This record gives sequence, C-alpha cells and structure tokens, in this order.
Amino acid sequence: MKRKTSKINNVIKIKMIKAIVIVFIVFASIDNKVNAQIFAPAVKQFIEINDSVVVISNVKIIDGTGGPVQNNRDVLFVKNKIHSIGATGKIAIPKDAKVIDGTGKTLIPGLIMLHEHLFYAKPFEGDYKAVHMTYMFPKMYLAGGVTTMRTAGSIEANADLNVKNLIVQGKMTGPKMDVSTPHIEREGFIPQIQSLYGNESPERMVDYWVDKGVTSVKLYNNITKDDMTRVIKAAHARKIKVTGHLCSITYREAADLGMDNLEHTFTACSDFMKDKKEDQCDNGKLRQSLLSLNENSVELKELMQYLIKKKITLTYTPVVFEPFTNREVIPGGGIDALAPFLKEQIQGIYNSRINKDSLSIQFFKAEMKRVKQFYNMGGKLIVGTDPTGPGRTIAGYANQHLIELLIETSFTLTEAIKLSTLNGAKYLEIEKETGTVEVGKTADLVLIDGDLEKDISNIRKMEIVFKEGVGFSSKKIFDSVKGKVGLD
Repeated sequence: MKRKTSKINNVIKIKMIKAIVIVFIVFASIDNKVNAQIFAPAVKQFIEINDSVVVISNVKIIDGTGGPVQNNRDVLFVKNKIHSIGATGKIAIPKDAKVIDGTGKTLIPGLIMLHEHLFYAKPFEGDYKAVHMTYMFPKMYLAGGVTTMRTAGSIEANADLNVKNLIVQGKMTGPKMDVSTPHIEREGFIPQIQSLYGNESPERMVDYWVDKGVTSVKLYNNITKDDMTRVIKAAHARKIKVTGHLCSITYREAADLGMDNLEHTFTACSDFMKDKKEDQCDNGKLRQSLLSLNENSVELKELMQYLIKKKITLTYTPVVFEPFTNREVIPGGGIDALAPFLKEQIQGIYNSRINKDSLSIQFFKAEMKRVKQFYNMGGKLIVGTDPTGPGRTIAGYANQHLIELLIETSFTLTEAIKLSTLNGAKYLEIEKETGTVEVGKTADLVLIDGDLEKDISNIRKMEIVFKEGVGFSSKKIFDSVKGKVGLD
C-alpha cells in the first residue's frame, strides 16, 4: 500500500513539474514589450495597453455564459488569448506582466452586436438621409465596448468592406466586422437602398456581394416570396445566413421559406394584420395591428412556438424604438458627439415630440413584454442598436445603453450580458473563439470602472476595451469624436 501511494505521489510530482516547465517556457518565450501587430499612428493614439502579458487583478467577472458573477478574480492573458483565471493571488503571474488593478471594477466579454450600421440617420425633410460615418462610427463602436459587429444592411457595402479590411490591417480603429449585403428589396421608400427591378436576378446580386467578401445577407421591407426563396437558396449554397427587416412577408411565411434571422423582434411582424395583401407592405397597418394585439393572444403564443420550432433567431433592437418622454435626447448620453448644427436639430425634434408620444410608449412597453415572453419560451435572441430612426441612435453610446434597456426589459444582469456577447457569437458561429471570459478564448474584454451589480448605469464607465488583447481607451475615442458626428 505504501509503495502504491509513493508511486501515485511521484506521478503527481512529475506532472506538476511538467506543468511548471511548460508555463515557464511559454512565459520565457514572450517579449512583453508589445503585441506583434503593427498599428498606424491614427490607431496608436487610442491604445492604452499593448503588452504581450497582461493580468487584471482582483476584478469582478460577468463571464457571458449566464453563470454566476465571480468576485475577486485574476485574469491573465498572453498575447491575444486568455491564459488563466483564478481567485486573486492564486494563479502564476510572470514578473514582467503588465498588472491592472481591477479592484471595484467589472470585467465582461467584448460586446457582439448584430444590427449595426456604418451610416447615421441624419434628419432630412421629415425623414432621414443616410450619411456614411466611415471614420466616426467604427471607432465609436469600439469605444462602446463592441469588439465584434454585424452590419445588418449596408448603404455603401464597398466602403464597409474596405473599413473591415483596414481595421484588420491596423490602419483604422474599430471592431471585427461581419459585413452584410446592401438591403435587398423591390422598390421601397428610401432612395439610397438598392432595389431589384423587373427581372433582375436576386441570385446574381447575392453572388456578386459574396464574391466581394460580404458574410451576411439582408432583406428589407418590400420583398416578394419568390425573391426571398431565391435569395435564401443562393445564400445558403454559399454557407451565408440571411436576415431581414420584413413587412411584405409575414414571419410565419419567412420561417417556412428558411430565413435564419428576423430583425426588430416583433415590431416588424405583419402576421396580425387583417386582410394583408400578399407580398405587399403597409407599415402603418402593421404598427396598428401590433398596438391592438392582446399581450395574452393565443395567436401570438402560437407564432412564437412556431418560430422556436423553426429555430429562427430574433434580433432585439430597443434603442431605436425608445420613446421621447422621460428619456434622453440621445440614448446613452452621447449628445455632445453630434456636430453643433445637428445637436440643435435633434434637440428641436425632441422638444417637439416630448409628451406627445403615448402610442410610442405603449408600443415600446408591449414589445418588451413580447420579447421576454419569447425568451422565456426558449426563443433564440440576439441584440443590436440600428442607428436609424429620428437620428437619436448613435454608435457606441447606444450599445452601452442597450445593456440598460435589457435590464428594463426584465432580464437579469447575467442574462443581459449573455444576450450581448455569447448569443451573438453563437449566431455568427464564432463562440469557440470569443463571446465569453474563459480560458483559451480570444482576449476580447471590456474593463468597466464600476460595479454593474450595484448600478447598471456603470456600463457607461468603460475604461479599457480589449480587442484581441490590445487595450483601447474608451474615453480617448469618445473625446476624439465630440462635435463631429454628422460631418462625415
């Protein structure tokens, strides 16, 4: 018996020695002065941390898995990967590691947002003109904690692809990007959106943009079932997912035709319109049908069950629908980012509508209940901001505020973070690489100067946003865009 115990102890000792040697070799082979990627001066000005070995000590972690909050933890990442996580003082830390004191702070995964745009909805003649924010929005998204985003529809898809590539090359500041096609539809009401005319081939449009490098397809309001069928078939043949902000086609029809994702949860659902005409969109009647819909509707529950059965993912975008009454002019507090003339214009729109939007409040609150019901039933849910509407939704600020709105929707803190991180990673099929604070994952992280458990508004105190292990100063980026949004 003594011999057996001795053998076991020797085996354990050998394994421990091997583990220590491996750790020593890994750490010894790393130059901790800087990460390998080369950044242009325009990007370097925002970089706060660029060391190969970094530890965030004594921090609170909300890891994105939906599991319990972890207190007093050390997180070590080497180059761009999370190497180890443990109780404070219990993990091996190299002598030359860059140490960040996380006391009183919260660490979450980088946000993964699935309905973003690189254009801004500049108010114009009672509607809006889409102005491409080539230089402003990418870095604003990163400042708002977004390390991965999907452009759910592009006004200038070529520009979006160029921005994506320039970010990868270290020449621009911004998140990792999943770029979609332009919005695909028949003739619509927004002049800048591409349209299919006559016998124009939907397949050719899909193939053209996939060949150019897009990785998602976006359908819009005025699309026919025939168009949708052909687009989905062409996209799926190229291993590309299809999302849509619908109206002319019901959710049930879209599910039957094989859609992957539906935008704006139920606010774009035309299934409850009376006497709806096939392949035709009437946004006014759609909205009215939802205002009249009983929250305990059997038809609504049956539709939710059907979407769940068909494994359809819904994107929740509450910021763009936020009412005016008792709300910020710019949700998330980014009004100073606007160009002075635009700031005055948006303030004027706000003043003219405040306390006159009782139906919008009703619509907003009803949708929160529908979204929570769908989620509780087991529905697949992802999130995004959609910077369109009346010009109040802007990149970065809206993404931080979205977390606050998820709490207002009655999600728990851990659910809200999971919805904004891991769920998006799963939809994009990158969950093995990112989306949670776990060993082996890419160091896409957000360090917040405050405790989210005590006050969710601390989400606005993002200090450092790590993208692939490189730490960017949120404040420096936001300071750099003051008074500039709308000028791009």
